[in-house]
Amino acid sequence: MGGVGHNAEVFDYVVIGSGSAGGVIAARLSEDPQVRVLLLEAGPMDDDDMIHLPAGFSTLFRTKWDWAYRTTPQKMLSGRRSDWPRMKALGGCTSMNAMIYIRGNRADYDEWRDVYGAEGWGYDDVLPYFKRSEGNRRLGGEYHGTDGPLWVEDRRYDHELTHAFVDSAVAAGFKPTDDFNGAEQEGAGLYQVTCRKGRRWSVADAFIRPAMDRPNLTVRTEAYVTRIEIDGTRATGVTYQRHGVTETVNADAEIILSGGAVNSPQLLMLSGVGPGAHLREHGIEVKVDSPEVGKNLQDHPITAVLFDTKNTTDLAENLNLVNLLKAQKLGRGPLSSNVAESGAFFRSSPDQPAPDLQLHTLPTGFWDNGLHEQTKRGLVIAPTLVRVESVGQITLRSADPTWHPEIDPAYYSDPSDLDRILVGMRTAFEVASVGPLTKLIDKPWAPGTWTPTDDEIIAAIARMGQTVYHPVGTCSLGKVVDADLRVMGVEGLRVADASVMPRVPRGNTNAPTIMIGEKAADLIKESR
Repeated sequence: MGGVGHNAEVFDYVVIGSGSAGGVIAARLSEDPQVRVLLLEAGPMDDDDMIHLPAGFSTLFRTKWDWAYRTTPQKMLSGRRSDWPRMKALGGCTSMNAMIYIRGNRADYDEWRDVYGAEGWGYDDVLPYFKRSEGNRRLGGEYHGTDGPLWVEDRRYDHELTHAFVDSAVAAGFKPTDDFNGAEQEGAGLYQVTCRKGRRWSVADAFIRPAMDRPNLTVRTEAYVTRIEIDGTRATGVTYQRHGVTETVNADAEIILSGGAVNSPQLLMLSGVGPGAHLREHGIEVKVDSPEVGKNLQDHPITAVLFDTKNTTDLAENLNLVNLLKAQKLGRGPLSSNVAESGAFFRSSPDQPAPDLQLHTLPTGFWDNGLHEQTKRGLVIAPTLVRVESVGQITLRSADPTWHPEIDPAYYSDPSDLDRILVGMRTAFEVASVGPLTKLIDKPWAPGTWTPTDDEIIAAIARMGQTVYHPVGTCSLGKVVDADLRVMGVEGLRVADASVMPRVPRGNTNAPTIMIGEKAADLIKESR
């Protein structure tokens, strides 16, 4: 394992993980020149050009950039293990996501406050933090920030299928919208993205890099954290491996764990904070018996409905040198697409208090994380369940920190989730069968008929269902951390990332996790 470093360095704050929340926290805390901040990232610098090319994100899956997690065999997915891509580089998953800027619904945050006791996390409390981070190039007013570091812009390329989808959705009864993050979430429209002039604009770009010339911020990549050091009831330091050497750094004020919904509970458990009996099974000394660590795992399941197209092109046909140079140099052309260009939010039934379904629409035959070579032109309309009742968990497989944990999202274990995704699948067919899409769609190929039975749809979900990369909840507010994100039972330690969400929001999770980072930075500053 290499040598052990001595004479531990001391910082005021040590932030573990440079993703959506951790990168924001490190940048915001280091605005105060009096505090010393260390940001640790397990992956390398974000220096691959495919990271910065919007259409290139899926080329990073199953490479050195990917933690390459896989779930346990999922009963409702024919016993398949689902791939869970997670980025391993500066910027975390903001360096590998599809860049869609969605905040969720007002009802989500009010529920965090009213049902889960997360005081200070209602919609009116968190809206200022969404606005503080946001630099929207088109929208402003009551719901949007225009001068934050996170660029949010209209995409600079639209495939004709993208506009055809929106027009067909409107023909099918959807309301058109040009803002999924305003007063109303429902409707069909084009997504805004976290890009700057047609290039990915990650947390590394928006927050970390501008702060790296501050003498009080130290950023260490390729630093694989193996344990949080806890002395009695206080977190005192962090041990990590870097270039074959094991180092421990101490934190005078606080340690902030921002590893995400997989890494954060794993690291807490490896450090002795978790379900006592489970830790003892693995020979880990129990520092704090915290039974809910790793529980409450929620994710948005998605299934592609695929159509063969006619009289049009496929986005994948545009991968050539001319378009690559256009995207790299000008931020223009087909490869500046984020692939999932448009979508819609709707309710599976009128008694739902807010949208519980989302459509992601892609002008290409993208399925199974884009890992299949395409042989024909296609369109994907992918229903996504954004109000999830099924709950899984993350547990340790070993006390060795290099082992991946056991990930069981328990997809569709609650029957109501399956009932509602059936509505979503049928809605995809309804939209495809009206309006301008009728001139561009040849026939459905998965499921392979215009009028599939429930059994045929369930078989398609079993064969093709997967994650849409939104795991949350495993260090939940009110169960593992308090409303100030402090780990219950441990002084000097907070968790701030998607794992603290008590319920997954109705929509893509990057913007909400950045919001958590913004609010966490204020909570930490206030307690200083």
